[in-house]
Amino acid sequence: MKRYFLILVTTMAGMTLTSCLDEYPKGEVEEADAYTSVAYIERDLVGDLYNYIGGSSPSHGLQGTIRGVYDWNSVTTDEQMMPVRGADWDDGGFWNRLYNHKWTASDGELSSTWKYLYEVISRCNRSLYFIDRYRYRLVLTNEQYEAFTAEVRGLRAMFYFYTMDMFGNIPLVTDYNTPVSDIRQSTRSEVFRFIFNELQEVAPYLKNERSNELGDYYGRFTRPAAYFLLAKLALNAEIYCDDDWTDGIRPNGRKLNFIVDDKDLNAWETVVYYCQEIYDLGYRLEEYYGTNFSIHNEGSKENIFVIPMDNTLYNNRFHYIFRSLHAAHGGAIGWGTENGTCATISTMNAYGITEDNPSKRDPGEIDSRYYFNFHSDTVLVKGQKVNDGYGNVLVYHPLEVAENLTGSLFERNGGARMAKYETDFTASEDGTLQNNDIVLFRYADVLLMQAEAKVRNGGSGQEELDLVRSRVHEKLREATLDNLLTERLLELMWEGWRRNDLIRFGKFTEPYDNRMNAVVDNTGYTTVFPITGDVLSLNPNMVQNPGY
Repeated sequence: MKRYFLILVTTMAGMTLTSCLDEYPKGEVEEADAYTSVAYIERDLVGDLYNYIGGSSPSHGLQGTIRGVYDWNSVTTDEQMMPVRGADWDDGGFWNRLYNHKWTASDGELSSTWKYLYEVISRCNRSLYFIDRYRYRLVLTNEQYEAFTAEVRGLRAMFYFYTMDMFGNIPLVTDYNTPVSDIRQSTRSEVFRFIFNELQEVAPYLKNERSNELGDYYGRFTRPAAYFLLAKLALNAEIYCDDDWTDGIRPNGRKLNFIVDDKDLNAWETVVYYCQEIYDLGYRLEEYYGTNFSIHNEGSKENIFVIPMDNTLYNNRFHYIFRSLHAAHGGAIGWGTENGTCATISTMNAYGITEDNPSKRDPGEIDSRYYFNFHSDTVLVKGQKVNDGYGNVLVYHPLEVAENLTGSLFERNGGARMAKYETDFTASEDGTLQNNDIVLFRYADVLLMQAEAKVRNGGSGQEELDLVRSRVHEKLREATLDNLLTERLLELMWEGWRRNDLIRFGKFTEPYDNRMNAVVDNTGYTTVFPITGDVLSLNPNMVQNPGY
């Protein structure tokens, strides 16, 4: 399977999931015509699944699109926000609801996200069903069978991870022909153990290849991705093993047991084990932070799992820079941008930005990643200052941020904007069809997970934290939990992990400095999103999450 593996158009057109598993994608083509060789099995039952990791429409794709997994995990946090800017970005109060944790079970965007996640899970179940059905008819070797099923089960486990992380108690369905009447929710701890065990079982049969590099395994779910998810699951085990997340009590990670390579390990030891496995596979930090997000980042030795991007081959979109930049900024690049998303004041403070006026700032107190992750102050494109459209030089003001900027002096230019990925001047569709692969998992996160697990287990994570900070030439800090949470913001800004981190640290529902009117939820119920009303109405077996 070469690079074209990812761009095949599915032969099962029109397959959708309109409720909680109420429709399974049955064969729209005759089976005898569809599965006539091992190559077709690999293409249509394995390769087709990769068309759904990225996306081009709202709520579809793990990253890159809007109003889906990424936004529910990012705009709900202290990391970033979408201010109302005059006639723009009110959107019926959607972004304000996310920021203030005021979402409801009637939010259509949440329903669409649920349906997307379960559509892919259903497709995985379908693929496994037909691989089993045609295993002997097409004379699949044991090696082929194990490789195909391991890859599909690994992808299914990854999508169950995102679904369980967001929605808590969810249906755990692994059979393609399960009737809707038999579908019920499993507890979050049951789903967590299923995902963990699945990944452990399939990992030996996955290829030990880099999926971020061009070649036969480009963009595919390989063993390093499974190890990354196993580490991430164990790191959050105290959260995922807690079936009552509103009582303020969680399990103790030191008392949660995992059998790993015939060893009985606690949650934190398990994290360290799988992080070491990734190191042993040759992953390292890039010398330069920006290499991981460059226009042609397929050679990164740090990126573990990515969404492949190519503005002539794929239809995956990357909307986040497009929707963040001022229209004049985008126009200078050649795009039609939307002037929306910006960083919060608390994020700016974490990077060392405490004065809006650049001349008053002490450069030695500003984290070097600030200049890579954000457009702020005077805007330059190819070294030239950008006109704001009114005869003035365009300047972003990083501390002039509020939920509603309408009528203020900073309505159009308040807030620091996203600049994580190198600007691709060849990108099409207003920059959303870029050539920079979207980074989902990378090795810097592995080091920070390892450091955190060691500290939580009573040890020292100093070595790992020092590696991350030394790479960007920052002063070393003591590896405390507070410093590690801050470091995760500084290092992983805009990468979609902030909600996951804040929940683990017990801070997702607490008030943040400079978080304006965000409402504090003292019961913790908003750490899990509601099951939407349309899902509940279509399946009476479903039970709403607490607090909604």
